This record gives sequence, C-alpha cells and structure tokens, in this order.
Amino acid sequence: MALDIDEIDRKLLTELQRDGTLSVDQLSERVALSRNACWRRVKRLEEDGIITGRVALVDADKLGLGLSVFILIRTSNHDPDWLQRFRTAVTGLPEITGVYRMSGDLDYVLRARVADVKAYDRLYQRLIAKVALSDVSASFVMEEIKETTVVPMEVR
Repeated sequence: MALDIDEIDRKLLTELQRDGTLSVDQLSERVALSRNACWRRVKRLEEDGIITGRVALVDADKLGLGLSVFILIRTSNHDPDWLQRFRTAVTGLPEITGVYRMSGDLDYVLRARVADVKAYDRLYQRLIAKVALSDVSASFVMEEIKETTVVPMEVR
C-alpha cells in the first residue's frame, strides 16, 4: 500500500536517492525548506519505512565482478519444504543479488554478479547442490544500458 507523500517529500527522496551523503543543511537548501523541517521530514520518511536504508554503491567491474548474470529457473516442486530450502539456498549465496518469483513460464529469475563464466559455473554447482531444480538456464549481460537504484518520484 502506497503511503501518501507530498511534493516536498518527493523532492527530498529524489535528492537522497541521488546522494545519500547529503547533510541536512545541504538537503534543506536543495528543497527550499528549513533545516529543522527537513530533518523532521526525513525522520518521518525513515519511521514510515519509505527510506529503508542508505548505502554506498560500488563499481562491480573494479572489484573484479564484471559479469552480470540472469539465472532463469523452473521447478516442478512447489511445496513449502522445497520453498524454504530454495529461499535458504539463494539468500545464502552472496553472488546472488536479486531473487524474483515470477508469473508465466518461469518460476524464478535470479540476478548474480560474478567474475566470469567459470565463477558462474561454481555458483551454479553450489546452487544445485543445495536445492533440486527442474530447469536452469543463464543469460549473460553483454552491455548494461541502464542500471539504477532510483525509484521514480513522478507525481501520479
């Protein structure tokens, strides 16, 4: 359920998504709000769970993790025990950066960051050792055209 936020909150969120290191003074200047009012709004956005954290974004290529992989999974087993083993397996593998249960032909799509194809194969071997899967295929990203963590703040 979407919470009701106003235009000032949207401006605050836009600025913080661009640069989470902004001080309250800098932020208040950018959104034309007093320092105290700005601080109160940011605290409320945190308390309401709209701001869920602040992170540093890193360049995966410079860390030797230049291959982005989408792993496409189908399974014939959907019982609660299998689902728990699957959740434990995928959340326990740090190379896996996103896990999505899908509608349609695919059951799950995973996103992973690895060094190269050999590193992907090691990840694949560890994954299938932890949980039975019916069909696994992978697509390797050739070019990242757009990659963002920014949630759009356009007014609906």
